[in-house]
Amino acid sequence: MNPAQRNRHAALLKASGYEDGPALTVQSTDGEIPHGRELSFAWLTGTVMTGLTSVLLMGAALYVSFEGQDTFSTAYEALNVYNVGAPTATDLRSKTDRVRPIAQTRSEREIIEASIRENVDGRDMIRRQPFVRLRATLATAATSLSDDVPGYDPVAILSANEPITESDDDGGATQIYSADVDVEGEVSIRLAALPMTLVPPRAISDQSAAQFVRMSVENVFSEGLLETSLAYAPANEGLRDLGIVSGNAISGIAENVTVLPKTTLAEESGLGRTERILTVREAAPIEEILLKNGFTNQMISAIGATLRNVYPSTTLPAGARLRILFGPSRTSDTLIPYRMSIYVNDRVTNTDKHAVTVALTDRGQYVLGIAPSEIEFPEEDTEEINVANLPSVYRSIWETARKHDLDDATTERIIAMFAYDVEMTRRIAPGDTIEILQTPEDDAGNRDLLYVSINLGGTKRELFRYRTPDGVVDFYDADGETGKRFLIRRPLEGGGRLSSRFGYRVHPIFKTRRLHTGTDFAARAGTPIFAAGDGTVGRAQWVSGYGRYVEIEHVNGFETAYAHMSRIADGISPGTRVRQGQIIGYVGSTGNSTGNHLHFEIKVNGRFVDPLSVRLPRDKSLPPQFEQDFRQSIAQVRDLMQRDPAPITVADGSR
Repeated sequence: MNPAQRNRHAALLKASGYEDGPALTVQSTDGEIPHGRELSFAWLTGTVMTGLTSVLLMGAALYVSFEGQDTFSTAYEALNVYNVGAPTATDLRSKTDRVRPIAQTRSEREIIEASIRENVDGRDMIRRQPFVRLRATLATAATSLSDDVPGYDPVAILSANEPITESDDDGGATQIYSADVDVEGEVSIRLAALPMTLVPPRAISDQSAAQFVRMSVENVFSEGLLETSLAYAPANEGLRDLGIVSGNAISGIAENVTVLPKTTLAEESGLGRTERILTVREAAPIEEILLKNGFTNQMISAIGATLRNVYPSTTLPAGARLRILFGPSRTSDTLIPYRMSIYVNDRVTNTDKHAVTVALTDRGQYVLGIAPSEIEFPEEDTEEINVANLPSVYRSIWETARKHDLDDATTERIIAMFAYDVEMTRRIAPGDTIEILQTPEDDAGNRDLLYVSINLGGTKRELFRYRTPDGVVDFYDADGETGKRFLIRRPLEGGGRLSSRFGYRVHPIFKTRRLHTGTDFAARAGTPIFAAGDGTVGRAQWVSGYGRYVEIEHVNGFETAYAHMSRIADGISPGTRVRQGQIIGYVGSTGNSTGNHLHFEIKVNGRFVDPLSVRLPRDKSLPPQFEQDFRQSIAQVRDLMQRDPAPITVADGSR
């Protein structure tokens, strides 16, 4: 750069405000504010220390204000069942969620008494005996009570529905005496034929009978009740329960139809939250009540330790209320208690006052929490119904049975008795109920099941215990038929997962709308496939799009077919006789298939029907010679189910 250029460049810098000056120096005048080119280490250190001190003070203040709050309660959304605030433009949940219905729950375990007749050492004895009656709403949420139940296997439950064979020397079946004998002990009775010479005296004379008829007719005409009197029918015929169809009467039950839900969104959605409100009818330990409402022993221990200082009592008084909020578990498909609040009734003001609340933290600990929003407690127990929480019929029966202390063997038999008529894998509906009648515990702690009924979707199914003279005990419906069907609706191990229903659909491979002539059950490759019923193998070969295919011919024009097998079982060939439950092949994906599954078909007289809804013939009926005695047994059971409970106090922690 020549001197002229250097001068011009310096002039431009000076015009821009730049000028030559001394370098930065740390030599500042003591006690004075440093000037533009002077640096003071004292001022710099003071500024840095002031900033650090401010940060530490603010951090300490925040830590103190939030100390312990991370273990105080769960997240906001987990503790709020209702969104009481006004919805905002970005509140998607308030736009898409439907209002959840609140259903009353029924849980009655009562003791009823009746006079029974037993044959003891050749003598007929009459004594009073209590019976256990259970009327309950089927559980609408699966909790830890049914965590360890066996998986639903329609073939495995066949063994639980076999008739019970009793020895002939058991003194005969227990019978309910027709008269109500009010005795404390036992009464021995003896039946003897009347002598032929004995003529019973008249209870009503001809004169009194004529007088009664004359007065009855006069009253009818004088009061204008002739039309009403003609409406009466004989007491022994003409009157029947409208829910029972007998003879040639027409039934109002739809059969051989496929019922499809409006939407599958509820089935595909995850578990949600639900709140249960319980009333303690009689004083009971907290542990017993919590154990019957989805709390595990570990949860109960943790809650007990949390309540020890603020609610030391281990017994809930009569009239106390429990509000339990359930939510999904991170490790299983069950609901776990998120929050539990105890309310104690104040007899002076007749109000329910909040006593204590415990809540589950993100760390899995139960800690003290704030009281939930106030509500008006209903007279009856209620539960918020979340359609995403509704369990299958199979899981719900197990949940309800364990809540009411039914032994597992009895529960397995109840499920087996209804497995032929009810699709156990479908979800229950709110309000479905179950009723059970049992004998009291014997010396071994066992109870006999006398009657069971389930009401699913408004359809009631009943089964009555009956013992034939040969000592065989089985369960029959009101028409004298067992709950067994001669065909299994889900003939593979574990029942599989319903992947495609019967009916018209768009074919997943050919993309055309056509009739799906069977039902598909998805399962892992190699899962055993069983014969749905006794019959003869018609075909066992490769059939075009069906892949490896087996067809079985049954009686009365019924045929079943099994397709897409990976392998046909050894010995299964045309003409082979097979029995119900026998392995005939294994799940695969041969033929026109998009995955491992069983395609199961049922044909009646050559026409395809829906395997899940077709009405199947019964496997066994009660012989006609026992019909009269069986009708008497039904009448006795119905009488017990309608009686008022005995004045016996039974602690029921499930309430």
